[in-house]
This record gives sequence, structure tokens and C-alpha cells, in this order.
Amino acid sequence: MASSADPFSDRNALDANPFADQTVQGALNDPSRMYSGADDDVASTYKGAVDDVPSSRAEADRMAELRRREEELARRERDLDSRAAHIQKHGRNNWPFFYPLIYHDIQAEIPPDSQPIMQGLYKLWLLLVLALIVNMVACIFLLLEGASDGGKDMISGVVYLPVITLTSFMLWYRPIYNGLMKEHSLFFYVYFIFAGFHLAFSVYVFLGIPSTGSAGLINTIQAFADEDRKLVAGILGAITTAMFGLQGLGNLWFYRLIWKHNNEKGHTFAQAKNELATHGMMAYFTRGSNV
Repeated sequence: MASSADPFSDRNALDANPFADQTVQGALNDPSRMYSGADDDVASTYKGAVDDVPSSRAEADRMAELRRREEELARRERDLDSRAAHIQKHGRNNWPFFYPLIYHDIQAEIPPDSQPIMQGLYKLWLLLVLALIVNMVACIFLLLEGASDGGKDMISGVVYLPVITLTSFMLWYRPIYNGLMKEHSLFFYVYFIFAGFHLAFSVYVFLGIPSTGSAGLINTIQAFADEDRKLVAGILGAITTAMFGLQGLGNLWFYRLIWKHNNEKGHTFAQAKNELATHGMMAYFTRGSNV
């Protein structure tokens, strides 16, 4: 008797060898069919992630820039509030401290990159005033200790203190203060003219020629060389000579720096003349917002 076909033979065969299936065999013979779908998914995902990186970085940079600007605005607002409160409490004028006549604040008004120059010039101006005070006292002692030209030196030395103090402040210190604050050409050229005269004056008082009102070098040497030895006048004269020399050299150094700054900023004498023609001498004597 012939045996009947086993309906489960194919199933048993597949269970014994699952790779016998035609579909599986086709996939094995063509690996691209097996991995193409997975590769496409991975490539798509990777491409999307890569494409998203630049946009993410741009967004992060934009947010960082916004935060920086917000912080800068907040800082400026705090500075303005602080300055307004200070002015309200102490008044607009704050200098000199013992009798305020003008507003003077290097930290508040001068740009940060120019503050070192302005602070240096301010210290040199104070040194000049101190030198004039010591010089006046030295000239008084030249008279008291019997110097032949002591009377002339004393009178001139007394006059120098208020006159040079005021004119140096108005003619070269204040113009460069305004120049560095507002970057107008006129202020720079006013400074160059009168600071040049001050440099010449510094050499003059450093020498200390008798009867000129300076207890500088020559008067100091004579005070020590005289038979009666004018010791007080000589010692004060030596201090005066050193201070006149130091402030003169310092002003020469800053004159050079400001000349360089003037050229870098593109200021010209023609611009200065136009500003003078437009605003008149008010541009020199005042600090209004229009000049």
C-alpha cells in the first residue's frame, strides 16, 4: 500500500531548516535587500541630526548675544541711575571738592581706553600746582635769607601760583578733557597749542633764572653756593626743581601719546577750523552737548 503524502513534510522541513524558505534564501543571496532599509533609516536619522547642528549653534549664539546685550543695557542703566543719584545728592558741580565750581569725573565721562591718559594728565596737573606752592615758599625764603633778587623772585612766585594754576587748567587741561570725552578736533588743537606753551614754561621754571620767580636749578645752586648758605631756600629750591622737571617730562610724554591718539582718530586742523566757525569760542569755553 502506497503511503499518502505527509501534509506536514514542508513544515517539518522548514522547522528543521528555516533557511530553506525561498524568501530567506533570496535575502541571503542579496544582502542589499536585507540592509538597505535599515541603512536608509540610519542615514536619514544621521542626516537630520547633522543638518540640525548648524541651526542649533546659530540659535545658541543668537541667545548668547541677546543675553550679552541685556546685561550691557542693565549695566548702563545701573550706571546712569547711580550717577543721577550722586548728582541729586551732591549737586552737578563736584570739583574742586572744597568749593565745587565744575563737574569733573574721569571715570564717568572719559571712555575707558582714554582714561589712563586723562588720569595721568590730572596727576601731572596736581603736581604742577604743588610745585607752584613749594616754589612760592622757596622764593619767599630767598628774600628772607638775603638773595640779591629775592624781592623779584618772591613777587613773581606769588603771582605764578594763581595765574598758572588757572590758565593751565583752562588752556590745556580742560580742552584735552573735553577732547577725549567728545572726540572733537577743536579741543585737541587747542590742547596742542597751549600744552606746547606749557612745555616751554616748564623748561623756563626748571632753569630757575634769578629774578624770574622760579626757585629752580640756578637759584638753588646759588643758594647752596653763597657764603651765608641759604639752606632753607636751597632745599625748597631743590624740591621745586625736581617737581618742575618731573611734571615737564610727564607732560611731554603725554603730549606724544595724545598726538598719536589724534592721528589715529582722524582729527584734522581743517575739522577744528570748521568746528570753530560753526560753534564759535563757545566750543572752547563750554562743554555743552552741541560742541
